[in-house]
Amino acid sequence: MSARRSRARRQGTREAGFLVVDLADRGEASLVPKVIATSAASPSRGGRTRRVSTTLAEINVIPLVDVMLVLLIIFMVAAPMLQRGVEVNLPEARQSREISGERLFVDVPLAFRKDRRVFLAKESVPIAVLAERVRQALIGKTDKQVFVRGDGRLDVQALIDVLDALKAGGVELAGIVTDPARTP
Repeated sequence: MSARRSRARRQGTREAGFLVVDLADRGEASLVPKVIATSAASPSRGGRTRRVSTTLAEINVIPLVDVMLVLLIIFMVAAPMLQRGVEVNLPEARQSREISGERLFVDVPLAFRKDRRVFLAKESVPIAVLAERVRQALIGKTDKQVFVRGDGRLDVQALIDVLDALKAGGVELAGIVTDPARTP
């Protein structure tokens, strides 16, 4: 019976890709890599070669989660910085009121003198295609009202050019947005 026990111990048990061999005669235990024989059908060197492989029991995802959380924080901080609007210094008026509701705004920056571009809902649009873009934006709306936020340093002729393009686009009522007058 001792020969059977000794044979069973020599065959060993498998642990995570390694074969644990207990050498009963010497009282030692050692780890030996698991050896997988290739099948006879495979054409590699007559089927006599052996391949050593270890199995991967666990994948460590903690570094992946750490990197993803850092990227999430970076994008959460950077996203509000990317949503920068057009800088327009509005003219002041004593009788200005708050605009209520969701309205269509056309921003006319000071750079309009050079490049003849306006911003329709934060999208840069050349004045030549402004009428068509406004027509598309007003499809299905009953209130065909547009508010123009023009820079206070612009000429009146620049604002008239924008208002003409808006009228050509089907706008029924166009208003000019101002800031309330500052009290000294």
